[in-house]
Amino acid sequence: MSDTPERPPRRPTAFRIDAPQPPPVRDPLAEAVRVPRAVPDLSVLSIEPDDAIERDDVVSALEAEAAAPRRRGFSFGKLFLGALAALASVAVGLALDSLIRDLFAREDWLGWAGLGLVALLAIGAAGIVGREMIGLMRLAAVDRERRAARRAYDLDSESEAKLVVAGLKTLVAGKPETAEGRARLDALADDVIDGRDRIALAERELLIPLDAKARALILESAKRVSVVTAVSPKAIVDISYVLFETVRLIRRMSELYGARPGTIGLIRLTRDVVAHLAVTGSIAIGDNIVGQVVGHGLAARLSARLGEGVVNGLLTARVGLAAMDLCRPLPFLRVRRPRIGDFVGDLMRLAQDEKGSAQRSG
Repeated sequence: MSDTPERPPRRPTAFRIDAPQPPPVRDPLAEAVRVPRAVPDLSVLSIEPDDAIERDDVVSALEAEAAAPRRRGFSFGKLFLGALAALASVAVGLALDSLIRDLFAREDWLGWAGLGLVALLAIGAAGIVGREMIGLMRLAAVDRERRAARRAYDLDSESEAKLVVAGLKTLVAGKPETAEGRARLDALADDVIDGRDRIALAERELLIPLDAKARALILESAKRVSVVTAVSPKAIVDISYVLFETVRLIRRMSELYGARPGTIGLIRLTRDVVAHLAVTGSIAIGDNIVGQVVGHGLAARLSARLGEGVVNGLLTARVGLAAMDLCRPLPFLRVRRPRIGDFVGDLMRLAQDEKGSAQRSG
């Protein structure tokens, strides 16, 4: 005999066909029995190579972070810095006024000389501020160009694509490597071309020569870091040179693509590069770098110092790639984005040459 209590029978009920049906009565006993899900067909699944997955994830993360607008709201830090700057300006002004009065009290010519120096100081300060403002405006123009290019490419808008191409030509107008590409784009300005194809054509004609120079800059910087950190006897020298080379690489990358930031713009750009590296998980020595080094047999053929130099060079290359993503006026649409693996072979050959030179000299 079952221990389950019997349910009372339902009473007869009349339903109208055209009336809305009442919701079904939930049966807890029936819900207790779950029907297992169907097993997916594994034969139709495809697994991409690790390099392709990593490339897609990195590019998507970088472009999504770059496309996200920055929140510029109120903060006590900004209030503190603004008040401190205003107070320092008032203090400097009062000190200069007191100095000029004292000079005039001593001799008139001393007062006029001091006043002339103050005028020169004001002109120099205005020039520095103007230069920094122009550098920030250039960085903002590159960022707007990248966002507009992504939007026009996604929408396949011909009118927006023409504006993007015109802005891109303005940004790289001073680059002799883009002269032929700009001439070919001018010849096709009146042709009927889809928005995506026009932007892809501009990317190929104007940015491929600059991308080649950017890759050469990254490789040169990675080689220098690799050599210096391999032969340097002190860790503080390694850290100092890596920081110097990183800032230098970011500046040269921005100048290559037409940004040319000032000191404040360079600080902001460096901060954005670090933020990109943090987003993509590339700030640390990941399994990908170690796997590439070990996979090429570097650990077995080089000394510990040379191997450490190669790893530091690869990390510098990662910084250069992040700076390339930020400074490039267009996102990588139909042009292959450089990967960290493209620099492993060159750094390995450099390390092997250094090892051979050390053995011959020893």
